[in-house]
Amino acid sequence: MSPIDSIRGASPLAGVSGPGALTGAKAASGTNFADLVKMALEQTSKAQNDSTALQKRFSMEDPTVSLEETMVSMQKASVGFQAVVQARNKLVSAYTEIMNMTV
Repeated sequence: MSPIDSIRGASPLAGVSGPGALTGAKAASGTNFADLVKMALEQTSKAQNDSTALQKRFSMEDPTVSLEETMVSMQKASVGFQAVVQARNKLVSAYTEIMNMTV
């Protein structure tokens, strides 16, 4: 697998195709929001675990692991984590805004 091919699969929210992908509480495919969040967290965790494993193998001078592959894996994990943190921040902000509304 080339580094470019591994970047193409870097999206932690692969099931979501854009801002208009969710309608109400359900996605177009019938998956609810909680399942999408769970899937994003699982994919992010897997990317981080894979990155850690590659780092260990590279540091132990495994000839089958290249520096490029390791660095791409680290960047995928970092971008996925940043995306999850930003989504969490938006959700907390929306919750806070709703809680501060006067009824």
